[in-house]
Amino acid sequence: MPIAGVSSALLRKWRKPAYFIYDAMAIAASLWIALSLRMNGDIPPHMLYGMLVNLPVFIISGTTILFFSGTYNRLWRLASFPDFVRMIEASVFAIAIPVAVMMLSGNGKWMPTSVPFIQALVLISLLAGGRLWQRVLRAEISRFLTSRGRHRQNSDMAVSQQRVLLAGRPEYVENVLRHFEMINPPPFLPVGILDIDGVNTHLRLRGVPIMGGIDAVQHAVATLTARNERPTSIILATGPDDWKGGGKLKLVTAAQTLHLSVLRAPTAPEMDKPLRLEAINIADLLDRPQAHLDADVVSRAIRGEKVLITGAGGSIGRELVGQIAGFGPSEMMLLDCCEYNLYAIEMELRENYPDILCRPILCSIRQRQHVMAVFAQFRPAFVFHAAALKHVPMVEINICSGVQTNVIGTRNVADAAKRHGVRAMVQVSTDKAVNPVGVMGATKRLGELYCQALDLEGARRPNTSRFMTVRFGNVLGSSGSLIPLFQRQLDRRAPLTVTHPEITRYFMTVHEAVQLILHSTARAMEYGLKRGRIIVLDMGEPVKIIDIARRMIRLAGLIPERDVPIQIVGLRPGEKLYEELFDEREQQLPSELPGVLEAEPVPATIAELQAGFDILERSVLAHNEDAVRSQLFSLLNQVTRRASAATVPDNAADEPLIATLQIAHLAKNVRSSPEVIRQSAAGA
Repeated sequence: MPIAGVSSALLRKWRKPAYFIYDAMAIAASLWIALSLRMNGDIPPHMLYGMLVNLPVFIISGTTILFFSGTYNRLWRLASFPDFVRMIEASVFAIAIPVAVMMLSGNGKWMPTSVPFIQALVLISLLAGGRLWQRVLRAEISRFLTSRGRHRQNSDMAVSQQRVLLAGRPEYVENVLRHFEMINPPPFLPVGILDIDGVNTHLRLRGVPIMGGIDAVQHAVATLTARNERPTSIILATGPDDWKGGGKLKLVTAAQTLHLSVLRAPTAPEMDKPLRLEAINIADLLDRPQAHLDADVVSRAIRGEKVLITGAGGSIGRELVGQIAGFGPSEMMLLDCCEYNLYAIEMELRENYPDILCRPILCSIRQRQHVMAVFAQFRPAFVFHAAALKHVPMVEINICSGVQTNVIGTRNVADAAKRHGVRAMVQVSTDKAVNPVGVMGATKRLGELYCQALDLEGARRPNTSRFMTVRFGNVLGSSGSLIPLFQRQLDRRAPLTVTHPEITRYFMTVHEAVQLILHSTARAMEYGLKRGRIIVLDMGEPVKIIDIARRMIRLAGLIPERDVPIQIVGLRPGEKLYEELFDEREQQLPSELPGVLEAEPVPATIAELQAGFDILERSVLAHNEDAVRSQLFSLLNQVTRRASAATVPDNAADEPLIATLQIAHLAKNVRSSPEVIRQSAAGA
């Protein structure tokens, strides 16, 4: 048997006898100390004689009472408040009974009246101290070993630990901290606590700082990163009532953005057994495994290059910055029109990757001359175009702004990339660009067509810039998307609003989305992606929005329809009942990358797109929304007609039928205004 096993067996065998001997000595010592304190250290001979004569009575009765009170059957190194209450009760009886016996037998005249009260206090202190020594000593040894492990990482005593944030109510967090202290070496190093009630900020719990509430998670991670103590995980310390409401979901979403794994501790951890942690991921809402692609190909493309990201402060842009920085580019240009978002992502990049040259650029992609000047000054090798207006109802109301950003702005960035010879520009697109029925989808489709046309234009010149489009569905947790809306409603315990009971969407995590963007770039650079193709992530089957709502309610620790109702509010203008990843006129092709598909649409020419964009731009500058809407769908229908003719050349006479079917599809799939349908019919 190993030495450690022999030691443990001996300790278990002699624990009760050792406590029994200690308690007998504590009873004797408490009587002598109490008498000395009462007499100021000068004990008269008759009192000393009386104490020695009656001492066996105190020891025998005291240890007997302690034995039958169950104090020897408790695990004192993990003692709780009720354990100490029981010990106090036993101590009082251990003194009261022999004193009562002496008084009844007439042998107690030597003892001053105050001595039993003093002895009770002394005995409680001695018994409690004796039972706490192992717990205190064990904690100090653990703390000492942890400290040595931090400063001597290359020594034999070094401990491999994951830094973690703990989140929960202090009483539950304390249970987890005590559990960690019992393990040697501890697998986790707590560096901070998030109090879900947010009332104990700036205090410490077992030496670990409480850094704020759930909303402070980003600030806490940034602070710890600056101290070189960035956590890798967040551990949720749950109690019998668990967490109710949207707080847990909000924390999991934030952790996803910050690249932190989320683990949940059991409600009532058993201190004498290993702590089993359950992984929690917002991707669980998808009910499918996430795509994991090879990072080596991305590293070979990005390392040592200059990279520019538009919309760097947005949800996709922020994730792009974080993932690209991990591949070691020489310089990163962060372009955004929102000052605060730009400031936030710049600070995050400088703190996490101080060796990368960071250039924040406050610029709108609508400003053509400014965009051209940025490209001329910094000469990026790769451009990731994530700047866009993406909220469907908002763009439907603000048509001119949508066209100005998603169409004219995309042309500005693409033209600048072509003029200044970037190696590749990757445009972020959406499944709403397939068979678009709203303004947002239509603008994104035109952006796809423009990049495709530029990519095909350089087909005969192999060293010219590549222009690629990456198309995917809804991103879980992105700003202005479904998940944050449901979170706000859960926080208020308001009904979760769903537009239609049968509405479906393709979903992916932001991490998956950015992996797709980066791999499309590397794919084109290294494997020679055919020009003019669109990269599409295979996201499995679309998910019902109402199912997402139910899963979110359960993730918040609540029951759908009982604790939180789901309210059907009807489709919004410009919104489809279901989305598609491929247009019926696109050729769907397999890809060499697992989990990725390719689409080969029938292209438009640069000349017709430039002419259409010029007309759109003049109408936008005049702020003629009716004209902008009409011209937008007219241009798309013009391309659609030519694509349909190219797809079915032998059935040109059937073009009116094709157009009629398209309009029927439009009316079925979206609650659009009659004006939109009339314009589509007129264009067809």
